[in-house]
Amino acid sequence: MKKLFLVLAAATLSFGAVYAQDETPAQENTTEQVAPAVEAEAEVEATPTPEGNPMHFALLQKFLEGDWMWMLLPLICLILGMAIAVERILYMALSQINTKKFVAKVEEILNAEGVEAAKDYCRKQRGPIASIYYQGLMRYDQGIEAVEKAVVSYGSVQQGHMESGLSWMSLFIALAPSLGFMGTVVGMIQAFDDIQAQATISPTVVAGGIKVALLTTLLGLIAAVILQIFFNYILSQIESQVVKMEDTSISLIDMLTAYNKR
Repeated sequence: MKKLFLVLAAATLSFGAVYAQDETPAQENTTEQVAPAVEAEAEVEATPTPEGNPMHFALLQKFLEGDWMWMLLPLICLILGMAIAVERILYMALSQINTKKFVAKVEEILNAEGVEAAKDYCRKQRGPIASIYYQGLMRYDQGIEAVEKAVVSYGSVQQGHMESGLSWMSLFIALAPSLGFMGTVVGMIQAFDDIQAQATISPTVVAGGIKVALLTTLLGLIAAVILQIFFNYILSQIESQVVKMEDTSISLIDMLTAYNKR
């Protein structure tokens, strides 16, 4: 135990001696390091950092740097296209129903209360499938063939309602990058005009026009990509709904055929 204490004491004394030898140079260099540190800190505080700027401020700054007149056109395409996309998504969401439950309920009412009761039930339900069932039941007295024709015709009408506005959305998808490329051409023309006016080629002269060109192109491509994603999502929802409409239409024909044989 004593030996261990002596070893620890010796190690402590040697560490203190080493620390005492290194303390003096560190104190001598302290004065020399204070001034550069203060200057560096002042430069950091004076220079605005991108991390400190809000995102909307940075986006607004880039929008103005890219010539707002040309940046505004792809932005309008994006806003109008997104408005159509949101409206279509809400329309498709409100059109969704539990098809299995609906078909089972119509069949139950048809077998228990007759065609008129089933027709009234379909009229009170929402969505294209309920509308198709209502149109088919209205023509039950004309025969099964008339029901089939009504179901096919009205199914096409409902599909047209679901696809309403998508042609405008596809137009904005094609138009946004085209307007961005037009801004690119204008920016390059501006760069060459500046070179011709100053009769010299320098990065400062060319940078302004090229910056306008790149920012307008970027905004047009971003708008097209965002709208294309929503466009494909809406198309997938429409395709899924059309499949349900076709499936339930077959169930309606089978249901009325079985009811007709009673």
